Amino acid sequence: MATLSRELRAGGAVLVRNLHMIRRYASWELVFFFYSVINVLTIGLIAYAEPASRRGPEVLYLAIGALLWGFLSLLFQEVANAITYERWEGTIEYSFMAPIRRISYLAGNVGGALLYSLVRSALALVAVALFFHLRAPHVNAVGAMAVMLVSAVPFVGLGLVMTVLPLLSTERGAQATQVIQGLMLLVSGVYYPVSVLPVWLRWLSGLSPATYTLEAERMAILHGAGWSVLAPDLVRLAVTGVVLVPLGLVVFHEAERYALRTGRLKRNG
Repeated sequence: MATLSRELRAGGAVLVRNLHMIRRYASWELVFFFYSVINVLTIGLIAYAEPASRRGPEVLYLAIGALLWGFLSLLFQEVANAITYERWEGTIEYSFMAPIRRISYLAGNVGGALLYSLVRSALALVAVALFFHLRAPHVNAVGAMAVMLVSAVPFVGLGLVMTVLPLLSTERGAQATQVIQGLMLLVSGVYYPVSVLPVWLRWLSGLSPATYTLEAERMAILHGAGWSVLAPDLVRLAVTGVVLVPLGLVVFHEAERYALRTGRLKRNG
């Protein structure tokens, strides 16, 4: 119990440190938040090209996609680029030499990323709802929240797998994570149904957890779908998370051993 308590405090300390880093760069956070809100508003305004009778559902469809993708991509990015941030701050050697278990360090990073993504997405949701006067009379709010929370698990696992890229490549690792993020954006039906994709590309949508997240979230918000309708997508997301999170931990452990053996933890070079 003493060891568990110590590791929980260590993970909490990493989380608090990351939150202090966000506060340290508060002006940049305001810029990023402003851009994310403007991005959602711009996408939502596309629906105003539709007749007035269809405008409301179209705006909501696009806004759900943009907001949810903003949350998932931000969570993925914060987890995947944790090593990059350590290098920027010059703390990577100290973090990896700290007398705590690696899982505690990763849990602190994941917790900070999840909290940051939830708060920023919630503020963006309020801003967008006020701008468009959004209303969803049939929304299943509990189901929609459950989908969002369950979907965070596979994205955390995927982020942990992608964390090894900045760990192994100082110069190009962070850019490589953007390739995966961009591919998911293309095939997951963020702004359009996956049925419009070419047949040769459509099969990739089934591999992206974002596809099931968006599908379930839209059913819960637009149609008030109950648990029986949401269950298949929730199960897919949960199973994907159960696979990806342990896989991410194993991959990170092996990549860390390789990085230590080859001297890749230094900040520059």
